[in-house]
Amino acid sequence: MAKRMIIMLAVVGLLIAGLGFFKFRQFQSYAQAGGFKPPPEAVTTIVVRQEAWPTTLNAVGTVVAVRGVTISADLPGTVQRIAFESGKPVHQGDVLVELDTREERAQLASAEAQRDLAKQNLTRWQGLVDQGVVSRVDYDNQVAQARTSEAKVGEIKATIERKTIRAPFGGTLGIRKINLGQYLAAGEPIVSLEALDPIYVNFGIPQQTAAQVHVGQTLRIKASDLGGAEFVGKVTATDSLVDEATRNVQVQATLANPGAKLHPGMFVETNLAIGAGGNVITLPASSISYAPYGDSVYVVSDLKDPTGHSYRGVTQRFVKLGPQRGDQVAVLSGLNAGDEVVTSGTFKLRNNAAVEVNNTVQPSNSQTPKVEER
Repeated sequence: MAKRMIIMLAVVGLLIAGLGFFKFRQFQSYAQAGGFKPPPEAVTTIVVRQEAWPTTLNAVGTVVAVRGVTISADLPGTVQRIAFESGKPVHQGDVLVELDTREERAQLASAEAQRDLAKQNLTRWQGLVDQGVVSRVDYDNQVAQARTSEAKVGEIKATIERKTIRAPFGGTLGIRKINLGQYLAAGEPIVSLEALDPIYVNFGIPQQTAAQVHVGQTLRIKASDLGGAEFVGKVTATDSLVDEATRNVQVQATLANPGAKLHPGMFVETNLAIGAGGNVITLPASSISYAPYGDSVYVVSDLKDPTGHSYRGVTQRFVKLGPQRGDQVAVLSGLNAGDEVVTSGTFKLRNNAAVEVNNTVQPSNSQTPKVEER
């Protein structure tokens, strides 16, 4: 019994060894014949060409109101009436706040009585001086008193008017900082007022390019906070000084702001064309493999495997990149017009990898992409 068991185990062991040797020789032959090539990776490609690329200046700008003030109390007083709501538009001359003027109105009544008396006295003194009863000097003193009384009335009226605070120009109000019955000191802020249409955008440019920027040039402004909304404006002023810290020159552009979408203090991206530029090779940004040691792309061409068989594969090629415009990136060197470059699927590629091109769906390659509404 034991002998039969030993014979069976020996037969099984020989069988397993034979199968293992057979598989080993099979794997070895596949490896030598290139039988373990991974399947080709599905990618999309584009045949690159040269396109006109204008010379542009890109900078981060700040939105500034064309007219903006913090309305404050001109004279001290107690808030008697608030005639505005926070965040609402107002027109020039609209009443915003009225301060208590009861004391000034009482003073006005007294001053007007003094003025009327001075006028009557002046009429009497006029008759007396004509008769030669009083001297011209005394008459001139009465004239001065009458004019002083009239000026006093005007002064009190002006004080009453200054305690009615009006909008100096049309615009949009901020959040009010006062309450009814509150005592305001002179100069205490009440509310901010901003004129938002049109509006300014201020941004800095390097001093070496300042000579290429002129009043009247058109620029594009993009607000990322507004879903990538774009605005068009014109350069209206350049600063006469160069910032010693940054060596930049400040530029101011003016643009329409319908609906007051842009607000003072917002950051925006500015794009100013300063020349005709030249022709460069452009690629979708999705084509670029960014790395600390250099940026690269994968170029598709006909390659040969170790056995001499041809296949469609990729070669990694390092490139020098220029500026970006929308979805496109300018390639300054490393590619030639007519090269077929992988535009999607680069993350799964390696040098000499086999690929299968399927351009049914292509990545975006627009100079001015638009954000999709969802």
